[in-house]
Amino acid sequence: MNTRAPESRAERKRQTRQALLDAALRLLEEQSFSGLGLRAVTREAGVVPTTFYRHFERMEDLGLALIDESFRTLREMIRDARSDPANYEHVIASSVEILVRHVQQNRLHFGFIARERFSGVAEIRHAIRAEIRLFGSELATDLARFPYMREWGTEDLQVMAGLIVNAMVSIAEEVLDAPAGEPEALQEIRRIAEKQLRMIVIVAPAWQSSRR
Repeated sequence: MNTRAPESRAERKRQTRQALLDAALRLLEEQSFSGLGLRAVTREAGVVPTTFYRHFERMEDLGLALIDESFRTLREMIRDARSDPANYEHVIASSVEILVRHVQQNRLHFGFIARERFSGVAEIRHAIRAEIRLFGSELATDLARFPYMREWGTEDLQVMAGLIVNAMVSIAEEVLDAPAGEPEALQEIRRIAEKQLRMIVIVAPAWQSSRR
């Protein structure tokens, strides 16, 4: 006898919404968001077109949900890596490892982000940039906890955070472009990434000294 509890209506709705998001990601591997059609997404997800409107009002809302899905978990993971500001070497190594692993595990998400960041639908492009700015703002708040940055002003912290975030975006794009099945290539990306971030952080105390 099957004793499995029936799925709740909320769970079925969540699964259908996720099926639409996953279908869109698969299709976006071969095309831009501006060329993605509602019927193509619902057909790929195995649902009728009217089902789409139970979850999203517009295609742009689906795109915004994909952006949120792409960044939310990464921000949380990187935030955990920054929990010990006393050891910046650990923070850098952990952050790079998390970034590389997360991009590898979510290639479709970050391929979508990389393609749409500078082109395509304006609303999607602006949302991606807003997420990157949010990433930077959260990082700037954490940087203020580092011993040699506690006296920095808000603008200086934001500039430093911007340098780090831009480096991380570049690292993510390199991971996407890395040849499949070549762990040596990923190892080299990690090595150079850690070096880049160390160089940025090492400059920080000198900047503080020059202001004094």
